[in-house]
Amino acid sequence: MIKNILQLVLLFTFSLVFSQSEKPNIIWLVCEDQSVDFFPMYGDDTVNLPNLESLADDSVIYDNMHATTPVCAPARSAIITGMYPTTLGTHNMRAYNEGRDTNQPTLGIPSYSPKFPEYILPFTKYLRNQGYYCTNNNKEDYNFKISEDAWDQTCKYCSGNQKENIHWRNRDNDQPFFAVFNFQITHEAQIWSQADNKLYVDPDQIKIPPYFPDDPIIRKDMAINYSNLIRMDREVGKLILELKNKGLYENSYIFFYSDHGGPFPRHKRAIYESGTKIPFMIKLPNSKQAGTRDDRLLSFVDLAPTVLDIAGLDVPEYMQGKSILDESIKERKYLISASDRFDEHVDRIRSIQTKNYKLIVNFDTSKPHALPVSYREKMPMMRKMNEMYSSGELDSIQQLWFQTPKKELEFYDLQVDPYEINNLIDTPYHNYKSLVNRFRKALEKWIYQTNDLGMLSEKEIIENSYQ
Repeated sequence: MIKNILQLVLLFTFSLVFSQSEKPNIIWLVCEDQSVDFFPMYGDDTVNLPNLESLADDSVIYDNMHATTPVCAPARSAIITGMYPTTLGTHNMRAYNEGRDTNQPTLGIPSYSPKFPEYILPFTKYLRNQGYYCTNNNKEDYNFKISEDAWDQTCKYCSGNQKENIHWRNRDNDQPFFAVFNFQITHEAQIWSQADNKLYVDPDQIKIPPYFPDDPIIRKDMAINYSNLIRMDREVGKLILELKNKGLYENSYIFFYSDHGGPFPRHKRAIYESGTKIPFMIKLPNSKQAGTRDDRLLSFVDLAPTVLDIAGLDVPEYMQGKSILDESIKERKYLISASDRFDEHVDRIRSIQTKNYKLIVNFDTSKPHALPVSYREKMPMMRKMNEMYSSGELDSIQQLWFQTPKKELEFYDLQVDPYEINNLIDTPYHNYKSLVNRFRKALEKWIYQTNDLGMLSEKEIIENSYQ
C-alpha cells in the first residue's frame, strides 16, 4: 500500500516537473511614454534602433494597440488585471500613492486603493499557481494595493544591485518564467533629466508634427527623446543577448511595448492617437509569423488574457479583454479609451474608434485639453508652448490643443488625418451625422455595460464599494 502511494507521488511529481518544463517562457520588455511615431518599424527613420529592429524582424508587429488610458498608473491597472480602469475605479492618475497618506491635497483626495471584488486578481497569481516564476524588474505602479503574493520577485522602484537581482535566473531549474523588464530611461522626466547629456541625433534633422511649433527648444526636447530611445535600445540588446546565450531566445514569447503614448505635450495624458497608440510586437517561439503585421484593434485589457492563453490557462470570465493569439475570437468592432483626473486636474473624456474613424466626447468643455499639470510644466517644450500661446505665436493648428472652450464632440478620419487636427464636426453640412450617432450609441452602451465609474466623484468612489 505504502509502495503504491509512493509510486503515485513520484509519478505526480514527475508529471508536474515535465509539464512545467513544457510551458513556454514569457518576457515583457516595457518602455515608458513612447508613441509609434518614433520607431523605425512604424516608418520613422530618424534613428536606428538595431536591437529592437532585429527583434521586430523576428516578431509579429501590431499596428493598432492602444492604452486604455494615456497615462501610466491607470493603464498599468488594466495590464495587470485584464480590466478597464473605469470599471475597477483605478481610472484617476495615481489614486493609490503607496507610502503616502495624501494624494492631491488641493482636491481633498487622500491616497486610496479602489475597492473591487477579491476574485479580480493580478494575472501573475494564476501563473504562479501553475508553477511559473514571476519577476517584475523595476516598477509596479498599478494604482491599487496589489497583493504580496503577485510576484516571486518584484520591486516598486529600485536600482543598482537590488534591480539586477530581480531576474528569471533565480528560478528553480527548468521552471518556466514570466519576466517583466521596465526601461525608465524613456520616461517623460528624462526629457529634462537628460537635458545636459549627449545627443545622438541632430535636432535640425527631426521631423516636427504639425501640432508643434518649429522651435529650437521643441527640436532639442525631441532630440533628447530619440537619444533616450537609443539608450533604451542598448539595454534591450543586453537582455536579448542574455536570452540567446542561455538558449532561451528561440522558444520564448517576447513582448515589446510602451505603457502609453509619447512623453510630450499632446502625447502623454492626451486622448489622441499620440497619447494612446503604442508600439507593440510579439516574438513567437521559433520566430513563427516573423515579419508579418496585424492591424486589429487591440487594447491593454487584452494583455493579461494573452499571457494566460500562452501558459495554457483558462481566461477568467470577468476579464474584459481577449487573447490576442486566439484566432477563434471575433475582432472587436470598437475600441474605447478614457481619461479622467491627471494629478491635480479632472477632465472626463471618452473616445471610441474603428480603424477608420474616431469620436471623442468631452464631458467638460470649459477646460482646454492643455491642462496645466504642474509636473509637465518642468518640460522646456511645455513652457515654450505656453509662452508662444500667450503671445499669439502659435498657428491655428497648434492652438487647437489650448482651445477654450473645447468642442463637446470631435470626430476624425484617421486614414486621411492621422494627427487628428481636422474636426469633421466643424465641417459645414458634413455627411457624418449618422456615423457620429452610431458611435455615440455604442459608447453609451459600453459605459453602461462596463459600469464606467467616471460619472462619480472620487469621494464617492472612496466611500462606496464596487457594485
